[in-house]
Amino acid sequence: MSRNFTRGFLVLLLLLSAAPAVSLAAQPADPARAYADLTAQATKLNEEVLRAQEDLDQRRAELGRANATVAAAQQVERQAKRDKDDFQGQVDLIAQASFEGARFNQLSALLVADSQQDFLNRLEMMRVLASDKAESLARLSGAVEKARQAHQVAENARARAAETTAAAEKLKSDLDGRNQALQAQITEVRTALTRLPAPVVNQLRDPGDRSPISAPAGVAGTALTFALAQRGDEYRYGGTGFDQWDCAGLTMKAYAAAGIAIPRTSGGQAGVGRAVPRDDVRAGDLIVYYSSRSHVAMAVDNARAVHASTEGQPVKIAPIDAIGAIAVIRRIEG
Repeated sequence: MSRNFTRGFLVLLLLLSAAPAVSLAAQPADPARAYADLTAQATKLNEEVLRAQEDLDQRRAELGRANATVAAAQQVERQAKRDKDDFQGQVDLIAQASFEGARFNQLSALLVADSQQDFLNRLEMMRVLASDKAESLARLSGAVEKARQAHQVAENARARAAETTAAAEKLKSDLDGRNQALQAQITEVRTALTRLPAPVVNQLRDPGDRSPISAPAGVAGTALTFALAQRGDEYRYGGTGFDQWDCAGLTMKAYAAAGIAIPRTSGGQAGVGRAVPRDDVRAGDLIVYYSSRSHVAMAVDNARAVHASTEGQPVKIAPIDAIGAIAVIRRIEG
């Protein structure tokens, strides 16, 4: 009896000691922290998807150029082969005339000539035939070489096209996978939004300062004016307008409005223009954030930037240094 009691007591102690750990593990994570983490992951994944799409577009463009080269080289090859056949016919006719009628040389021309003029005519005919034969042979040789070169160009282009096709197919598969992961991540972000308290959601959706802001003249000012006009618009992964944006979509279209083409991704935008230090930031500069360079904003002045933040938040103005860790600042104009 004592032994059974002791066993039961020990089991009870073990259960009681394990209970707090189970309870703590079951407690839900901080909804705001979960939302922030998920949006950061989704933003990075969105950037990866966009970069993969750019790579795929580049490969498809290369494939188009390779196929065009193949078609052009095949056309040249076909024409060169037709020329070869024509020139070969000319050479054959001259050779046949020389064999049948004949074997003209100065001695035979002298022996068969009826007169001095006939001799001179025969000599001239010999010169013309010799010249025609040399020219036809040269053109025949040129046509053969041109056909050979065109065939080689076509073969090389076909090989490049095959390699590019394989690379494009691999990139497409990778892009599809990333897109699926992104959609799953977006679903998680939206679910996390529903778990936030109403006051927090209202604060996130607040478009902030929408007062008139004067922009400088020039390209940067025109781009900034465009970006500021989108304040209050909805954030959307992959969005490039008209009223839905992701970060790089907004800055790309802003500079497009100023007549300047910049890359579609924040990573691509991190390499345009020239780098400027933080204390030299001015209106229109692109501020790229995080080591992954997965977010970009546009400076309003030296302290503020306008950006398409993330899911659940509209395009708004925020303090430059509060958005995140700055990776690089680029100036497009000046």
